[in-house]
Amino acid sequence: MPSATPSPAWDGRRPSTGTEPGAAALLGWLTDPDAPRICLVTGAPGSGKTALLGWLAAHGPRSGRPRRRSARVLVPLAGQSVLGVTWTVADRLGVVAGTPGDLVDALATGEARPTGRTVLLLTDLHAAAEPGALARLVAELAGVGRVRLVVEARDDTPALTALRADRRVAVVDLDGDPGPLDAAGEPAARPLPDLSDPAAVCAADPLLVTTAYVTGSAPAGVPGTLDGPEPSGRPGETAADDHGGLRTAWMRAGQSLCRAQPPAERALVLLAALGDGADPRLRPALADLAAAAPWRLRWARHRGDLTPPWPGPVAVLGAAGGPLEGTLLVSDRTGTVRLLHEADASSAGRLAHTVPGRIAALAPAPDGTVLILDDRGRLHAVRGTAPRPPYLERLTEAVSATLARHPGTALAAIGGSVVVGDRLGSVHAFGLTGLHQAASHSGRVTAVAAVESETPFVCSGGADGTVRLWTPGRDPRPEPLAERRSPVVSLHAAETPHGPLVAAAWADGIVELHRPEGGPKLSFRPGPPVRAVAVTGSGSLLVGTDESLLCLAARR
Repeated sequence: MPSATPSPAWDGRRPSTGTEPGAAALLGWLTDPDAPRICLVTGAPGSGKTALLGWLAAHGPRSGRPRRRSARVLVPLAGQSVLGVTWTVADRLGVVAGTPGDLVDALATGEARPTGRTVLLLTDLHAAAEPGALARLVAELAGVGRVRLVVEARDDTPALTALRADRRVAVVDLDGDPGPLDAAGEPAARPLPDLSDPAAVCAADPLLVTTAYVTGSAPAGVPGTLDGPEPSGRPGETAADDHGGLRTAWMRAGQSLCRAQPPAERALVLLAALGDGADPRLRPALADLAAAAPWRLRWARHRGDLTPPWPGPVAVLGAAGGPLEGTLLVSDRTGTVRLLHEADASSAGRLAHTVPGRIAALAPAPDGTVLILDDRGRLHAVRGTAPRPPYLERLTEAVSATLARHPGTALAAIGGSVVVGDRLGSVHAFGLTGLHQAASHSGRVTAVAAVESETPFVCSGGADGTVRLWTPGRDPRPEPLAERRSPVVSLHAAETPHGPLVAAAWADGIVELHRPEGGPKLSFRPGPPVRAVAVTGSGSLLVGTDESLLCLAARR
């Protein structure tokens, strides 16, 4: 995409010559709480529109006058599809969105929405690949109370006219004596990659690839591409040519693929999103391209897969030990718990339980019992085939009675302990020797995990975005193991041949694997929102979403 590099006349502090009145008008609009949420910057070619938005993105308070400033996100629209813009904006604002509707919902609701007010600066609407669809997205985003938008386009843009109709907008018109040329100028036409060639797709500009897959703008006569336009490739819609399965995979993982990253890591994400109906030549080709990535894909199961069948949406994950060693427990949003073989995610039956409604957490105990936390914060136990020691029965009953009065928000179990998180940020470890507690988080505890190692420890994640370690009976570690500006949505830990490992997932779609004993972290982003993660006894990472279940192994 063309860059939004300011014109040479722009020095980062003052607006370009000739645009000072427009700059003053924009700053006045920003500071007026009653102003319309959309400001249109218009003008003829060469009037300095793009340079003005570049200046506004970097403009801050004068030195010596610190003050809080609204976040300003500059997004060039030239050549872009509405999906590419959606993924770019979502990534910059720390939310996950597969579609424009998802973006609006994510910014309007939920714990993952950004704090404070955000100003989106959108340049070159007249040069977008889908200006009409982008105008509709702008109008919907303007309905989100925390978002304001500055949209730059030429006067004769039909999408700009549509934005002016039936809504209140502010207008900054730069027409008059020509000022400096717009920084981006006319977008230079660039050759499209072969959309059926995984190497070309992974090395190309991902926003260019997205636009080509969406609009079907493949050049005629190029091997492996269409001879002309093709229907929209948005998720869930039928395409005339899926490029061997590459386009479906790209649409599934798009927000992750459009981030800045080396081609090898983009190839890994694309490989992990590839369905079992794809051209069989793509999988080894993508695996070769991903050889330099920090992860190796063991297997992936997606909605629509047949061999073996997709196991269904993932809301909660559990990796079992003891009698259930090598078995995964996967709960969907209806409360059904499926048992899967860890080796390939093939079915191993279902967990027979009578818990009504949704399941918030699964905690397989070493003796084969599975403890379940329901969405009301109550504890249930599903006995395994081996008889339970009486002291464990008494412990479970005591915890269940406690949660009936004080509901829990997160659950884990090891040996002779049951660990519970609550909505006030505290973690409670119920054990045979008594109760230990730690006030670990600011706000609700969203996930807990426990590890039976030489020094047993508990890790917890919260709505405050931190992951913390704690050994019951001692003070929690003062520094978090990990922290992001987004709530933790899932957490799991296990003792492995490589030492204890902790997997954490945040609401912004990032998954990280940490070594509490020290060492580099590894991260992965599948694209869709991550619902659950787990670490297997062999050290593999499981990642569950609404339409996929992935298994990755670290290369080092």
